[in-house]
Formats: sequence, C-alpha cells, structure tokens
Amino acid sequence: MSISRRNVLLGVAGAAVTGGAGYAIGRTNQPAPEPAEPAVAEPKYHSRPDLNTLPDVTITTPATGTVAGSIFFTPASGAGLWGPLVVDEKGAPVWFKKVPDPATVAIDLKAQTYRNQPVLTWWEGTIGGTGGQGVGQGEFVIADRSYREITRVRAAGSEQADQHDFVITPRNTGLFWVYDPIPYDLSSLGGPADGVLHDGVIQEIDIATGRKVFEWRASDHVELDESYAPLPVGDSEHLPYDYFHANSVGLAADGQIIASARHTWAVYKIDRRSGEVSWRIGGKKSDFEVDERTRFSWQHDFRQRRDGSYGLFDNGAGVTKEKEYSRGVVFKVDEAARRTTFVAEYVHPDRLSAPTQGSFRELADGGSFVGWGQMPHFTEHNADGSVRLAGHLPLDNQSYRAYKAEWTGTPPDQPALGLRIEDGNVVVAASWNGATRVARWRARWGTQPGALSGGTVEAARTGFETTLTVTGLPEYVVAEALDASGRVLGSSSAIPVRV
Repeated sequence: MSISRRNVLLGVAGAAVTGGAGYAIGRTNQPAPEPAEPAVAEPKYHSRPDLNTLPDVTITTPATGTVAGSIFFTPASGAGLWGPLVVDEKGAPVWFKKVPDPATVAIDLKAQTYRNQPVLTWWEGTIGGTGGQGVGQGEFVIADRSYREITRVRAAGSEQADQHDFVITPRNTGLFWVYDPIPYDLSSLGGPADGVLHDGVIQEIDIATGRKVFEWRASDHVELDESYAPLPVGDSEHLPYDYFHANSVGLAADGQIIASARHTWAVYKIDRRSGEVSWRIGGKKSDFEVDERTRFSWQHDFRQRRDGSYGLFDNGAGVTKEKEYSRGVVFKVDEAARRTTFVAEYVHPDRLSAPTQGSFRELADGGSFVGWGQMPHFTEHNADGSVRLAGHLPLDNQSYRAYKAEWTGTPPDQPALGLRIEDGNVVVAASWNGATRVARWRARWGTQPGALSGGTVEAARTGFETTLTVTGLPEYVVAEALDASGRVLGSSSAIPVRV
C-alpha cells in the first residue's frame, strides 16, 4: 500500500497534510477502525491564511478598453469575514480589512479626497430596520493611502450615522444621513396617533472639529402621503414608519445638495442655506414633467454628471416590482421648462432586477460603472452602453455599492511570506495586502538571515499571492516586492526553513 505524500507548510502558513484511505483486516471481534480524519483543504493563500475565506470575484467579461482603476466592494455574506475589499480588473484581491467583531459590518467603501489628499472612506456599524429595509447605526472611517486611520466621522448629538452615503465636500465637511425615530401622529394614514416615524436627516459635519454646519429634516419638507411604502400594521404598528428611506446625498455642480429617497420614488435639490426644496423629480408630487423613458422607482445613487446631466440607479423593484429589470439611467433636467429628457440607460446583459441597493457612477472617459446591489454583479460600460468588463461576487454575497477608481496604496507593514516543501524544494508564497505598485517578486536565500547569498529567483506578480520555487532546502528565505523598474518596495522577514 502506498503512503500519500505530505506537504509540510512552513512560516505563517502553518501545516496542511493530505492523507490516504486505510483498510482494517482481522477478526470480527476487533474494534472498529477509527474514522479517517477529513482531508484538510489546500489554503487559498499560504502567505495570509487569515484571508482564506475572502469571497472569490469572478470575471465573466474580461476587461477590454476599460479605464484604469481598482474595484471597490463591501461584500456581505454568512461567512462572517466582513470588511472593505479592493480588487483588480482580474478579480484578484488588492486590499482587505476585516472590521471589528462582534456584529459590525462595513458598507460603501470608496476613494475620495480629504484635505487635497486621496483617502478611502467606509462606514462601520450595525444594520437593523423594519420591513426588510436596512437602517444603520454607526460611523464613517477615513484612512490615508497607507491604510492608516485618519479620523472617524460621527453624527452630531446623540444620533448615529446611517450607512447609505458619505460624501466629503471641497470644504472638507462630510455629508451623510441619520435615521431619526421621532414620535408622530400617523392617524391620517390609518396608523396609531402615538406612532413613530423614521425621519431622514441630512447632517453636514466639519470633519476636523466634529461641528455641525448644516441639518435638514425630510419631515419638514416632504409629506407622508408622498410615500409608496406601506405603513407597519398589527403587532408592528408602533415600529418606526420608514416613509422616506433616504439613500444618497451629494452636491450638484452649483454647490447645492442633491438627494434621493427610495420610498418616495423622488430625487431632490435642496438649497444649502435655507434648506428649502428647490425641486423634486419623480414620485407623486414631482415639480417637473418626467418623460416616460426617464421614469424611475425605488432608486439609489442620484448624482450629477460632468456635462450637467443627472444619473441614478433605477432599481425598478422594491416593495413592488415596477420594471422587469434594473438599470443605470441618465437624463437631462431643464429647470426653466420644468421637464426631464431621457439620455441613455445602462443594462446588465442578463437583465438583472435588483430589489435593493445598487450604484451608478460616471467614469473619466464618459463610460459608466454599475454595482447591481442585492444581485452581486458589477459592469463597466462604454458611453454607448456596451459592456467592457463584467463580473460578480459569489452569488450568496451582496455589496451595497460597487465602484471603480484609481488608487495607489502603500501599506506600512511588511510583505507576508509563507513557505512549504514540495519534492525536496521550497515553494515561496508572497503577498502584500494593500500594495498596488508591485510588479514582480524576488526570493533570496542563504545560511543566515543577514547572509542571504545563496541565490535568487524572480517571477511576475500573479494576483494577490505569487509563488516562486527555490531549488533545494536552504536555511533562510526572504521575499522582496519589486516595482516595474526593479526597485525594492518592501521585504518580508527572513523565515527559517524547518523540516
């Protein structure tokens, strides 16, 4: 009987053993054989086994003519490994950070600018809500290009920030939503007189000081009868009525605030000084005539584009289903004539319908990037709507939004190194979580950590982890990350090869 070979894993990777089946031969009164131990799965990343449960990103349409950039997610699944995730156009991880336990999730990772420097921002907190609608209680994280936390942005007073959006403005303030449950007489809608309303509150906070510089309440400007959301009834009638469900906030080209509310099927332009609603588009009380091809429902991510037009993610589905498929839609707004004009729509090749979440953003060359929300897909489109990149997270995942942007990361820690012995040689696995400029990896080895003159081997970077083979069994191995010019960006510790 042959004995299966063992792979001895060295360094941070630990040990994995493959075993063969056995047979027991003897009398019937012999004790039953011990059950065979289950085979240990081969680690996905020998250098970073803590990331082995990261979700795989599958590319279904390889990149052709795309704009430069990385793709940003906040995947959520039952696996419990939640956090901001950046991948490249091939779906390979670039950077991941697990958020703290317990029950904390990350939402809406994106690249922004703070104090004229590139930063990453995301939300951390807990998600609750009624009627299947996610309402967040948490705070926003701002991190520099070395992934060091600069600060956290919190809501003013005793409130907690909602997860749906966070925009850093040119004056270094942060715009975001707070879901504020307030006592409210709902009898006019058939609810209890002592009911509770989930009010949508915009706060603008000076990031450096935490001082509130602007606040706006939906209930002061938007009537409850504008909502398409059903009222909580029966045993749930005293739960907060989420009549507005704000899900995006940002700035128009003229500096005024623009916002989206899913449950009123409307988007709003708000005067930043007075707080008055300059106009609303869509819903039951639209100030503009909305052309049929522009008409939207249960929407997300309302933004103004560079040419002055507007775009949003039209879910077309939510509490009810209004369209067969979701889409990104672009339209022009004629404020003088008070009407909209359809420009274009961007559709997934499979005509996906996303009942919740989603994002739609313009790219630098006039194309667009779509995150399909509850459907864990993403697409990059040419200006004419054709798809030039497509992929998805595992189908049991979802990501509230997905973005594409250029990002340069310089992590402060060392590259990670994992070693294992195969057929009398050392297989080197090297990675560097967050490093974006690595073009090649080099392994060096020798008899002492400070005397690695035994030889070198190089290989082009291949995704998150790159493997190189060192012939024989040297005493110590180190991995070096090289940029495109061959300059050393960082080195791992020298790891002893122990058999």
